[in-house]
Amino acid sequence: MDIYRGYTPVLNKLLEQMLGYFRTENKLYQEKTGDSLYEHLIGRVKQPKSMIEKCQRKDLPVTPESALKVNRDSVGIRVVCNFIDDIYTCIDLINNWDDVTIVKQKDYITNAKPNGYRSYHMILDVERAEKDIEGNTPGHYFVEVQLRTIAMNTWASLEHEMKYKHKIKNPEMIGKELKRVADELASCDVSMQTLRHLIREED
Repeated sequence: MDIYRGYTPVLNKLLEQMLGYFRTENKLYQEKTGDSLYEHLIGRVKQPKSMIEKCQRKDLPVTPESALKVNRDSVGIRVVCNFIDDIYTCIDLINNWDDVTIVKQKDYITNAKPNGYRSYHMILDVERAEKDIEGNTPGHYFVEVQLRTIAMNTWASLEHEMKYKHKIKNPEMIGKELKRVADELASCDVSMQTLRHLIREED
């Protein structure tokens, strides 16, 4: 079943549009500073099967409306930066995009989740020429953006690998250790940011 009902081509175009925005910003930033805004940039259109499973998990009707309007991550982008400051620079740039409106943001860097997870999440409302699921022209489509440092991304990927792909015999102990490691990596991020500032002051 294709839960997107013919909207997949628009979602693919939207993904390329957003990736293009980030690549353009990175090129301009490199020309201006000599540094890159991010280390990795990846994106995806959520597979129909995964979207259907999410709707069922949330007790939502399995419809295009649920996929494109209620769930707002049919298009997802992850920006992996070298330093914490780069994340907030990216956020400032996103705020200035003409056809993009930030409709929700959660700062799990300043306020980490109890398990140690850190990241910055944004939901963007992007205007496109194509009609949307509600019949609006121009249409409005949602994009989820996650911004992380390399350390945050490594921890999140490994935490997911260990917790969701293996049967853990002692989840409480493993959870405490994962939290400890997350805090250590966060401390390293802050130290690297401080070192970067010190080096730049010497230039």
